[in-house]
Amino acid sequence: MPTSHALSPLLNSSWAFPAPLTGLDTSLANLLQSKQASDDPRHLWLAALTSHQWGRGHACLDLTTLHTQAGALLGWSDEQTASLPAGLIDAAATLPWIQGPTSPLVLHHDAHGAQLYLRRAWTAEQQIRQHITQRLALPCDVPADLQQRLDDLFPKRADTPPLAPDMQRLACEVAAHHRITLITGGPGTGKTTTVVKLLALLVGTAAHDLRIHLAAPTGKAAARLTESISQALTRMPVDVQTRIPTQAQTLHRLLQTNRRDTQLHALATDVVVVDEASMVDLEMMARLLQAVPTSARLILLGDKDQLASVEAGAVMAQLCTGALLKNQTVTLTHSHRFDAKSGIGQWARAVNAEVADNTAALKALWKNAPDWLASLPVQARIDADDTEPDVTRLQLGNASDPQLGAGLRHGWREWLTRLGPHRPSATGQAVPCTDDQALALLQAFTSFCVLCAVREGPLGVTQLNTHVEQALGLGQSTWYVGRPVMVTRNDYALDLMNGDIGLCLPSPDGVLRVAFPATEAKPNGGGVRWVMPSRLDSVDTVFAMTVHKSQGSEFAHVLLVLPAQESPVLTRELVYTGLTRARQRLTLWVPQLGVLWNACARRVLRSGGIAEVRQ
Repeated sequence: MPTSHALSPLLNSSWAFPAPLTGLDTSLANLLQSKQASDDPRHLWLAALTSHQWGRGHACLDLTTLHTQAGALLGWSDEQTASLPAGLIDAAATLPWIQGPTSPLVLHHDAHGAQLYLRRAWTAEQQIRQHITQRLALPCDVPADLQQRLDDLFPKRADTPPLAPDMQRLACEVAAHHRITLITGGPGTGKTTTVVKLLALLVGTAAHDLRIHLAAPTGKAAARLTESISQALTRMPVDVQTRIPTQAQTLHRLLQTNRRDTQLHALATDVVVVDEASMVDLEMMARLLQAVPTSARLILLGDKDQLASVEAGAVMAQLCTGALLKNQTVTLTHSHRFDAKSGIGQWARAVNAEVADNTAALKALWKNAPDWLASLPVQARIDADDTEPDVTRLQLGNASDPQLGAGLRHGWREWLTRLGPHRPSATGQAVPCTDDQALALLQAFTSFCVLCAVREGPLGVTQLNTHVEQALGLGQSTWYVGRPVMVTRNDYALDLMNGDIGLCLPSPDGVLRVAFPATEAKPNGGGVRWVMPSRLDSVDTVFAMTVHKSQGSEFAHVLLVLPAQESPVLTRELVYTGLTRARQRLTLWVPQLGVLWNACARRVLRSGGIAEVRQ
């Protein structure tokens, strides 16, 4: 083994540089070095940087961009990038760990340059591309009267411009011709309505009852899909309603994946619909495509402009913008929720505008947004939102300001009113909750939410949750009546998935338990599961949550909080995702406006080659 002084810091797992590499990054490099030694320190850097990029959500280390824009690619400061050795891209060709079909690293060259992959990422990309190519090669049985059926599903409206394309109809037409279809669009553009009409088209032309599966990445997203499908089906004929399921499940449940069972089960299905597909990471997408038979149709719904998955791979965004599925991708652009007068819609369009500098438009919108606390009614009413502007700003210096409590109590006023009778009285007794009351409380709680860009810091999730508890007069103990919690890790024994939200309440038998919405729909529509707090090992208080965790959720009113300091996680996609979680009201808390302008100018550009057609 080489004894070069340049290598010794790495081999001792102690980097003598300011590079922000994790222990996992350096451990991988050390492991590879211990198995097959290299006397070139650049090789160890390349291995560690590939791991570093995987941890940041990139499928690979883009060597070409590393050579030209290292700081932007890695998210490092000038001082940190100065620690990188010269000639890294040249050293890639002589890496000892890229040789053979089972090598731990894979070096790939294409027209865009060179990329270095972890074997697992390369394998997932290859599997995705292979399964998509197989689907594209298989023809579909298209009914001869397809256009007439589409005319019936999408009758011409008198107010529709004669030359305006009906993108929802086009999405159904594309899906009728292909075994994989991507339907992307912002909030309120009709993705769920479109897919229900598409399913109606498919069941109407099928020779037998179709086996249809609905799924989403998280429990919350699956619940929303269930609700949206159920509502959209009420506008369809009865014979269609009986042939289309409404119950969605998480992808983990659909694929029957857990830590104890690594075998992938093939699905017996004809149609699979996956909502919030932007949240699906690289390896999960590979498993999904492997599990869904090529004879079945796969429909991916999502918003390509939202944040990508927390794990590696911006699969949805790459597929929507790349060449591989160009003819199978339909973008819905008309928002039925946010019209031209909607403040939230104006903010969403300005943040996401494809212009060199959108700061001027954002500054104008900020100027027009009134102060939230000043606009609150003197006496809070349940219908007070009818008189409030849809976009406001919160102008407080810090979370300790007592005025914050007034806004929070107003935001959760209905929930607090419903919760009141179930909180312990002076005698220490609390009125037990029925299932219906628990469901009503869960629904009322999601009328308002605090979304944070970061987890730590004065305006991060951790500290804000504490401030909210104090402002609402809650949190005197670890488990208290009204404590909202989010599951942070899949628990297969309890059938709870990452992202599921519950409320700590006195159950019907008077014992303090956590109420979660029932996994399976009941005949009367609803139901809860009561879980003892002692059985919940991985939950967080969730008055405030990160924007990442909010994906797949919607709230009537969102308080979006940005920190006062710059951070690499503050991007256009994060701001867009956060503000579009709001259905009716949006309040922006931005202590330093420069942080907002810079965030909206910074895009997430994840490295990966999944979208390109490779020969």
